[in-house]
Amino acid sequence: MQWIPPINPKRYHLEQLLAARGVTLDWLNSGDTDTFHPANVARYSITEAAKTIPFKFQDATADSPDIQAWLKELVTTARENQADRGAPVASVFQGRSLLLLGPTGTGKTHQAYGAIRELAITGVVACWITTTTADLYAALRPRHGIDSEAEFRRFRDARILLIDDLGADRKPTEFTEEVNFRLINHRYEHHLPTLITSNLLPKEISDRLGDRVTSRLIEMCQRVVFTGPDRRRGEAA
Repeated sequence: MQWIPPINPKRYHLEQLLAARGVTLDWLNSGDTDTFHPANVARYSITEAAKTIPFKFQDATADSPDIQAWLKELVTTARENQADRGAPVASVFQGRSLLLLGPTGTGKTHQAYGAIRELAITGVVACWITTTTADLYAALRPRHGIDSEAEFRRFRDARILLIDDLGADRKPTEFTEEVNFRLINHRYEHHLPTLITSNLLPKEISDRLGDRVTSRLIEMCQRVVFTGPDRRRGEAA
Protein backbone atom coordinates (compact mmCIF):
# COMPACT_ATOMS: atom_id res chain seq x y z
CA MET A 1 0.00 0.00 0.00
CA GLN A 2 1.33 3.42 -0.94
CA TRP A 3 1.33 6.56 1.19
CA ILE A 4 -1.45 8.94 0.18
CA PRO A 5 -0.93 12.65 0.82
CA PRO A 6 -3.63 14.68 2.62
CA ILE A 7 -6.82 14.80 0.60
CA ASN A 8 -9.35 17.52 -0.08
CA PRO A 9 -12.70 16.29 1.29
CA LYS A 10 -14.62 18.30 -1.32
CA ARG A 11 -12.98 16.36 -4.12
CA TYR A 12 -14.40 13.13 -2.72
CA HIS A 13 -17.69 14.57 -1.42
CA LEU A 14 -16.76 13.70 2.15
CA GLU A 15 -17.94 16.65 4.22
CA GLN A 16 -21.36 15.30 5.16
CA LEU A 17 -20.15 11.72 5.46
CA LEU A 18 -17.29 12.61 7.83
CA ALA A 19 -19.57 14.79 9.95
CA ALA A 20 -22.25 12.08 10.16
CA ARG A 21 -19.73 9.45 11.30
CA GLY A 22 -17.76 11.70 13.68
CA VAL A 23 -14.53 11.48 11.66
CA THR A 24 -12.48 14.67 11.72
CA LEU A 25 -10.47 15.97 8.82
CA ASP A 26 -7.49 16.35 11.17
CA TRP A 27 -7.55 12.60 11.83
CA LEU A 28 -8.14 11.70 8.18
CA ASN A 29 -5.10 13.70 7.07
CA SER A 30 -2.85 12.55 9.92
CA GLY A 31 -0.24 9.79 10.02
CA ASP A 32 2.74 11.55 8.43
CA THR A 33 4.25 9.09 5.92
CA ASP A 34 3.33 5.88 7.77
CA THR A 35 1.69 3.73 5.11
CA PHE A 36 0.16 1.46 7.76
CA HIS A 37 -1.44 4.27 9.77
CA PRO A 38 -5.27 3.83 9.78
CA ALA A 39 -5.69 7.37 8.44
CA ASN A 40 -3.48 6.59 5.46
CA VAL A 41 -5.40 3.35 4.93
CA ALA A 42 -8.59 5.43 4.94
CA ARG A 43 -7.17 7.90 2.41
CA TYR A 44 -6.01 5.02 0.22
CA SER A 45 -9.44 3.37 0.46
CA ILE A 46 -11.22 6.62 -0.37
CA THR A 47 -9.15 7.17 -3.50
CA GLU A 48 -9.63 3.55 -4.59
CA ALA A 49 -13.38 3.69 -3.92
CA ALA A 50 -13.65 6.79 -6.09
CA LYS A 51 -12.38 4.72 -9.04
CA THR A 52 -15.14 2.16 -8.48
CA ILE A 53 -18.18 4.30 -7.70
CA PRO A 54 -20.19 5.66 -10.66
CA PHE A 55 -20.58 9.44 -10.94
CA LYS A 56 -24.26 9.17 -10.01
CA PHE A 57 -23.36 7.74 -6.59
CA GLN A 58 -20.15 9.64 -5.77
CA ASP A 59 -21.79 11.31 -2.76
CA ALA A 60 -23.83 8.29 -1.64
CA THR A 61 -24.22 7.41 2.03
CA ALA A 62 -25.68 4.32 3.67
CA ASP A 63 -28.18 5.44 6.30
CA SER A 64 -29.87 2.04 6.65
CA PRO A 65 -29.40 0.78 10.23
CA ASP A 66 -29.01 -2.76 8.90
CA ILE A 67 -26.21 -1.74 6.55
CA GLN A 68 -24.53 0.28 9.29
CA ALA A 69 -24.65 -2.75 11.60
CA TRP A 70 -23.20 -4.95 8.84
CA LEU A 71 -20.33 -2.54 8.21
CA LYS A 72 -19.58 -2.28 11.92
CA GLU A 73 -19.45 -6.08 12.11
CA LEU A 74 -17.04 -6.27 9.17
CA VAL A 75 -14.76 -3.64 10.73
CA THR A 76 -14.80 -5.36 14.13
CA THR A 77 -13.97 -8.74 12.61
CA ALA A 78 -11.19 -7.24 10.48
CA ARG A 79 -9.57 -5.62 13.52
CA GLU A 80 -9.87 -8.81 15.56
CA ASN A 81 -8.19 -10.75 12.74
CA GLN A 82 -5.47 -8.12 12.54
CA ALA A 83 -4.73 -8.56 16.24
CA ASP A 84 -4.75 -12.36 15.97
CA ARG A 85 -2.38 -12.38 12.98
CA GLY A 86 -0.21 -9.48 14.10
CA ALA A 87 -0.88 -7.87 10.71
CA PRO A 88 0.16 -4.26 9.99
CA VAL A 89 -3.33 -3.32 8.75
CA ALA A 90 -6.87 -4.51 9.32
CA SER A 91 -8.42 -6.04 6.19
CA VAL A 92 -11.82 -7.48 5.33
CA PHE A 93 -11.38 -11.16 4.46
CA GLN A 94 -14.53 -12.91 5.65
CA GLY A 95 -17.97 -12.05 6.98
CA ARG A 96 -21.65 -12.49 6.43
CA SER A 97 -23.47 -11.08 3.42
CA LEU A 98 -26.37 -8.69 2.87
CA LEU A 99 -29.27 -8.94 0.42
CA LEU A 100 -31.07 -5.66 -0.32
CA LEU A 101 -34.55 -6.23 -1.76
CA GLY A 102 -37.13 -3.77 -3.00
CA PRO A 103 -38.88 -2.31 -6.05
CA THR A 104 -37.05 -0.24 -8.64
CA GLY A 105 -36.01 3.20 -7.43
CA THR A 106 -36.20 2.63 -3.67
CA GLY A 107 -32.52 3.42 -3.11
CA LYS A 108 -30.87 0.01 -2.93
CA THR A 109 -28.00 0.82 -5.29
CA HIS A 110 -27.49 4.20 -3.62
CA GLN A 111 -27.19 2.46 -0.26
CA ALA A 112 -24.84 -0.17 -1.70
CA TYR A 113 -22.39 2.37 -3.09
CA GLY A 114 -22.81 4.36 0.10
CA ALA A 115 -21.59 1.29 1.98
CA ILE A 116 -18.36 1.34 -0.05
CA ARG A 117 -17.76 4.97 0.94
CA GLU A 118 -18.72 4.32 4.57
CA LEU A 119 -16.28 1.43 4.87
CA ALA A 120 -13.51 3.43 3.22
CA ILE A 121 -13.34 6.06 5.98
CA THR A 122 -12.91 3.49 8.78
CA GLY A 123 -9.23 2.81 8.13
CA VAL A 124 -9.91 -0.85 7.31
CA VAL A 125 -8.84 -2.23 3.93
CA ALA A 126 -11.75 -3.49 1.83
CA CYS A 127 -10.91 -4.53 -1.73
CA TRP A 128 -14.25 -4.22 -3.54
CA ILE A 129 -15.21 -5.54 -6.93
CA THR A 130 -18.53 -4.21 -8.20
CA THR A 131 -20.73 -5.38 -11.05
CA THR A 132 -24.29 -5.56 -12.27
CA THR A 133 -25.48 -9.03 -13.19
CA ALA A 134 -25.82 -7.90 -16.82
CA ASP A 135 -22.16 -6.83 -16.87
CA LEU A 136 -21.15 -9.99 -15.02
CA TYR A 137 -22.74 -12.26 -17.62
CA ALA A 138 -21.29 -10.18 -20.46
CA ALA A 139 -17.79 -10.43 -18.97
CA LEU A 140 -18.06 -14.20 -18.64
CA ARG A 141 -19.52 -15.13 -22.01
CA PRO A 142 -16.99 -17.16 -24.01
CA ARG A 143 -15.31 -15.07 -26.69
CA HIS A 144 -12.06 -15.03 -28.61
CA GLY A 145 -8.99 -13.90 -26.67
CA ILE A 146 -10.68 -13.84 -23.25
CA ASP A 147 -10.09 -16.37 -20.48
CA SER A 148 -13.61 -16.61 -19.09
CA GLU A 149 -12.53 -18.77 -16.15
CA ALA A 150 -9.92 -16.21 -15.11
CA GLU A 151 -12.59 -13.52 -15.31
CA PHE A 152 -14.91 -15.67 -13.21
CA ARG A 153 -12.26 -16.17 -10.53
CA ARG A 154 -11.86 -12.39 -10.26
CA PHE A 155 -15.47 -12.09 -9.13
CA ARG A 156 -15.55 -15.40 -7.26
CA ASP A 157 -12.53 -14.59 -5.08
CA ALA A 158 -13.17 -10.86 -4.52
CA ARG A 159 -12.47 -9.88 -0.92
CA ILE A 160 -15.82 -8.11 -0.89
CA LEU A 161 -18.22 -8.17 -3.83
CA LEU A 162 -21.15 -5.95 -4.85
CA ILE A 163 -23.64 -7.61 -7.21
CA ASP A 164 -26.27 -5.13 -8.37
CA ASP A 165 -29.63 -6.22 -9.80
CA LEU A 166 -29.47 -9.97 -9.21
CA GLY A 167 -32.39 -11.73 -10.88
CA ALA A 168 -33.01 -8.95 -13.40
CA ASP A 169 -32.95 -11.39 -16.32
CA ARG A 170 -36.58 -12.43 -16.70
CA LYS A 171 -35.74 -15.58 -18.67
CA PRO A 172 -32.76 -17.26 -17.02
CA THR A 173 -30.66 -19.43 -19.31
CA GLU A 174 -28.50 -22.43 -18.50
CA PHE A 175 -25.50 -20.10 -18.73
CA THR A 176 -26.81 -17.50 -16.26
CA GLU A 177 -28.07 -20.19 -13.89
CA GLU A 178 -24.63 -21.83 -13.88
CA VAL A 179 -22.88 -18.51 -13.24
CA ASN A 180 -25.28 -17.65 -10.40
CA PHE A 181 -24.84 -21.00 -8.71
CA ARG A 182 -21.06 -21.23 -9.05
CA LEU A 183 -20.56 -17.68 -7.82
CA ILE A 184 -22.99 -17.75 -4.90
CA ASN A 185 -21.98 -21.28 -3.86
CA HIS A 186 -18.27 -20.41 -3.71
CA ARG A 187 -18.87 -17.27 -1.68
CA TYR A 188 -21.26 -19.16 0.59
CA GLU A 189 -18.76 -21.95 1.25
CA HIS A 190 -15.86 -19.56 1.91
CA HIS A 191 -17.87 -17.03 3.96
CA LEU A 192 -16.90 -14.17 1.66
CA PRO A 193 -18.88 -10.98 2.30
CA THR A 194 -21.17 -10.13 -0.57
CA LEU A 195 -23.55 -7.18 -0.93
CA ILE A 196 -26.41 -8.00 -3.29
CA THR A 197 -29.29 -5.86 -4.56
CA SER A 198 -32.38 -7.20 -6.28
CA ASN A 199 -35.76 -5.91 -7.44
CA LEU A 200 -37.31 -9.31 -6.72
CA LEU A 201 -39.96 -9.73 -4.08
CA PRO A 202 -39.05 -12.32 -1.43
CA LYS A 203 -41.59 -14.76 -2.87
CA GLU A 204 -40.11 -14.37 -6.36
CA ILE A 205 -36.51 -15.23 -5.49
CA SER A 206 -36.82 -19.00 -5.73
CA ASP A 207 -38.80 -18.88 -8.99
CA ARG A 208 -36.20 -16.62 -10.65
CA LEU A 209 -32.95 -17.93 -9.15
CA GLY A 210 -33.76 -21.56 -8.42
CA ASP A 211 -33.85 -23.48 -5.15
CA ARG A 212 -30.09 -24.13 -4.89
CA VAL A 213 -29.11 -20.46 -5.12
CA THR A 214 -32.04 -19.33 -2.98
CA SER A 215 -31.19 -21.78 -0.20
CA ARG A 216 -27.62 -20.48 0.00
CA LEU A 217 -28.71 -16.84 -0.11
CA ILE A 218 -31.10 -17.43 2.79
CA GLU A 219 -28.32 -18.89 4.92
CA MET A 220 -25.48 -16.52 3.98
CA CYS A 221 -27.39 -13.22 3.80
CA GLN A 222 -29.30 -11.00 6.11
CA ARG A 223 -32.29 -9.73 4.16
CA VAL A 224 -33.07 -5.99 4.12
CA VAL A 225 -36.29 -4.86 2.42
CA PHE A 226 -36.68 -1.34 1.00
CA THR A 227 -40.12 0.12 0.30
CA GLY A 228 -41.59 3.32 -1.06
CA PRO A 229 -42.13 5.06 -4.39
CA ASP A 230 -39.67 5.19 -7.28
CA ARG A 231 -37.29 8.00 -6.28
CA ARG A 232 -35.99 8.36 -9.82
CA ARG A 233 -39.42 9.36 -11.09
CA GLY A 234 -39.75 11.82 -8.23
CA GLU A 235 -36.40 13.41 -9.10
CA ALA A 236 -37.38 13.61 -12.76
CA ALA A 237 -40.65 15.28 -11.89
